Amino acid sequence: MLSGISILDLFPIFSKMLPMWKYLLFLFPAAFALLLNSCSSGGGSGVVYGPPNMGGPSTAERAAKIASEPTGNFFYGRRYYIQKTRFWGYLRKPGQSARSAQLVVFNEAQKRNPDRLSETGPVGRRYGFDQNYEYRINGYYTGQKVYEVNSNQILPEFMLTGYEMITPNPGWLFSPKDHYNPQSITLRPRY
Repeated sequence: MLSGISILDLFPIFSKMLPMWKYLLFLFPAAFALLLNSCSSGGGSGVVYGPPNMGGPSTAERAAKIASEPTGNFFYGRRYYIQKTRFWGYLRKPGQSARSAQLVVFNEAQKRNPDRLSETGPVGRRYGFDQNYEYRINGYYTGQKVYEVNSNQILPEFMLTGYEMITPNPGWLFSPKDHYNPQSITLRPRY
């Protein structure tokens, strides 16, 4: 007993506060998870995920290459493989930098994507083997949005009608500082 008040006297007060504590106990982990997720989402935040590991040309060489590349009714595509995801990679129009690229999900009703293979096949012949390959991509945006559940993103759908591999090793995608990690989305346009 404290100053004439017993623990039993405090029970009604604590029982009224209990629902509020349940919410706080739920909100704290949720807020913490959002904070951690924002740290791993990349974008223009300048977050560094690790040392550059994609190689490639200087920024001036890349800009010159893009300025001189052939144009037409197609897209340049860069395969971006992250384990357990179903988006394909980034597409950009000819002559535009990767900053304008969009992460897309392919609709394969007309053409299967280049790495449509088993995920457990032999090394070099399994889904995602072509990580960072650059392709000339034919097709069109359907106007539909697709929810990619494993990355928790709503992405544009692209109807794939054809492709041609340009190079298996083009180097970095958005910046010479790019760091690729197959378990986490680390490559996003920087604005």
